[in-house]
Amino acid sequence: MRVGVHINRFNHPGGPAAIGPELAAAGAAAEAAGVSWLSVMDHYFQMEFNGGAEDAMLEAYTTLGFLAGHTSTVRLGALVTGVTYRNPGLLAKIATTLDVLSGGRATLGIGAAWYDREHHGLGVPYPPVAERFERLEETLRICLQMWDPEANGPFEGKHYRLAETLCVPAPVSSPHPEIMIGGSGEKKTLRLVAQYADACNMIVSTPDELRHKLEVLRGHCDRLGRDYDRIRKTIVHTGESVTTGDLDAFLREIDGFTKFGVDTVILGPRTGEPAEWIERFVAPAVPRLAELD
Repeated sequence: MRVGVHINRFNHPGGPAAIGPELAAAGAAAEAAGVSWLSVMDHYFQMEFNGGAEDAMLEAYTTLGFLAGHTSTVRLGALVTGVTYRNPGLLAKIATTLDVLSGGRATLGIGAAWYDREHHGLGVPYPPVAERFERLEETLRICLQMWDPEANGPFEGKHYRLAETLCVPAPVSSPHPEIMIGGSGEKKTLRLVAQYADACNMIVSTPDELRHKLEVLRGHCDRLGRDYDRIRKTIVHTGESVTTGDLDAFLREIDGFTKFGVDTVILGPRTGEPAEWIERFVAPAVPRLAELD
């Protein structure tokens, strides 16, 4: 099992001018530690559990572009983009740009969106959940069409209409940037994973919960004729040990998840100074976690 890092706080005690150098240091620390994945939140406002809307939050893809320029091996993505945040054609172009400039290291992490306050706060439409899932599926189809050089449009959907699905330059990744769908809803989200995604990301509390969700995913794959084993499985781990830095406790917490084919466990520091946390906690965790496979 590999280790990923999810940067979700930007409240550096040095203020805004210190955030860029800190992120550069975090990217260097992640690669030195052997981390395979580096992601950031995609939100307009900071989450309530992380300090609330008055706390610092950066725009995700600008941040990922910055990280691309300060790293060379780690895979980069948003965990995850809300489908309502950007027009699908623009989102495909943004993800492609990240892939080109990072040398093929971009993942398009995407989900159905949920944080109503930030939508209302910045005047972004927030449709009902059923419509958001319809838009998510159309967005996935649009991205795949834009990444197909033989299919340059048009696209006619219920919610989106594109006259030309041109995307030049093409992605460096072949056949396209990895698509990761976040969430574990059994009827819609996991069906979309089975139909469209290269990877999935779940937040689960217990190994039994993970086992059940993966059984549901396998069922969708069987019905759609998709090879379940070709979908990369990732989880977010939010145990207290990640915050306290108790490596042995973390390994005990995560041990039960290793038997289900999870590729990457993603850890998020509860600090605006992630570089030191990566060096202190993540670096020794990487080889220890690899031994659990």
